[in-house]
Amino acid sequence: MNQFNKDIIAALSSDKDITLNEVLRRQIEVAANQFLQNELTAVLGYEPHTRIDRSKDDVNYRNGTYTRKIDTEYGEINLTIPRDRLNKFQNALFPPYVRRTDGLEEMVIKMYSKGVTTREIADMVERMYGHYYSPTTVSNITKRTEHLVEEFHERKFKYSQYV
Repeated sequence: MNQFNKDIIAALSSDKDITLNEVLRRQIEVAANQFLQNELTAVLGYEPHTRIDRSKDDVNYRNGTYTRKIDTEYGEINLTIPRDRLNKFQNALFPPYVRRTDGLEEMVIKMYSKGVTTREIADMVERMYGHYYSPTTVSNITKRTEHLVEEFHERKFKYSQYV
């Protein structure tokens, strides 16, 4: 049995002060960081610590890392995102400047579409996730879907019997 299974069993049996969400958050953090390292390896074409011919000008090298925090439904995860010298590496898992996963945004959009006010949504998000969203932030999230709603209302029907 691996450590992940042991952590889940411990969380479910409540022997430790650890929750199942915390176990999943840790596992997601480890998996995401490993994925980022593997993605850079695929871009560079060689494994870490591999000796390569440095006499070529077009050889790309690893160039350290930087950290980012992303809010997920399981909690905040800390990412260590690798860099390369020629700046060819752009990770596909986490787009630049994104600080939260889409689950929260989808929930905000669904609540807004049901008629919940932006202030009520901001209060619910703070109670559920512990992060404060201002009513302006909630409004900005919902503005991204306005063009989709307008396109839906102005669409042409394929069959003339529906006109």
